[in-house]
Amino acid sequence: MASLIPCPHCGLRPREEFTVKGAALSRPDPQAGPDVWFDHVYLRDNPRGAYEEYWHHTSGCRRWLVVSRDTASHEVHGARDAAQKEAAE
Repeated sequence: MASLIPCPHCGLRPREEFTVKGAALSRPDPQAGPDVWFDHVYLRDNPRGAYEEYWHHTSGCRRWLVVSRDTASHEVHGARDAAQKEAAE
């Protein structure tokens, strides 16, 4: 069975319509030092379990989403428009 992603704009869509872009992390303050920015750009944790990632619906609505999934089972728990995440910060 194919993985389905619950796009908030298009409904359940096959995973193949999306492109994964990486962890949905908060950006450091623009005035942060080079060490903070180096860590943000190049260093990543590799957690097991619940995780949020940026996904782009490249073959659908072309919106950026934040997808919550389990890194061990690959089960998708939900998705929201990435613009909502930015507004919440």
